[in-house]
Amino acid sequence: MFKAKINDAKLWKNLLTAVSTLIEEADVNTTEEGIRLRAMDPSHVAMIDLEWSKMAFDDYQCDKSTTVRINIDSMLRLLRRIKSGETLEMNFNEETKEMTFILKSKVTKKFIMPTLTPTGEEVPTPKITFNSRIGINSGGLREIMEDAKTVSDHAKLETKTDRLFVNASSELSSANIEVTKENNVLLEIDVKENAVATYNLNYLTEMVKAGSALSETAILEFSTNMPIKIEFEIPEKGKLVYYLAPRIEVE
Repeated sequence: MFKAKINDAKLWKNLLTAVSTLIEEADVNTTEEGIRLRAMDPSHVAMIDLEWSKMAFDDYQCDKSTTVRINIDSMLRLLRRIKSGETLEMNFNEETKEMTFILKSKVTKKFIMPTLTPTGEEVPTPKITFNSRIGINSGGLREIMEDAKTVSDHAKLETKTDRLFVNASSELSSANIEVTKENNVLLEIDVKENAVATYNLNYLTEMVKAGSALSETAILEFSTNMPIKIEFEIPEKGKLVYYLAPRIEVE
């Protein structure tokens, strides 16, 4: 049996939006401790790792671990008209393999969605050594990525001792952004070794946009020409982690 209730339905919608940046379908694991989801995008360029604690819900019941495969886009379409102040109740019927969503405010709305057959595949956590770790305001990071995207579809991230550089360029223009602790966007930085890598901005901007709706801070970790890890911590609720492979320049 799985039942859960959350008084701020928009929080669940934001969470689904964060997942939908990479995938349309996913295996969701419900346990006594909460919800877990880990999946690769279809191109295997990016990965999402989500942990959502039972403490994030106002009521949570799960008497045994269950894996449910859901269509994220379909669920978002059902919940697209969520309004502030609405509560959301969810439950999974093991016999019919259906998820039921009940939205309550001035009126009560009930949606029923069939689930899919779980793949049973387990996505391992990447084992990467990171030489640079940056704590940054997620709203500021979102602006930086959106500014860079006005110029190019990829950006070079570089760390040097106490600052982060984000550079983007095209045949017509370029953007060079330097981030230090002086502007209150960069919160902390630990550089064991200077790092530089280029990443796809279509992925990065969507990840940061989704994560910034859930958390005020983000942790970036990367090494030269290695995948970047972007973690958004939601205190007492869980964490949202993205991994993105680098764009390798061919000389």
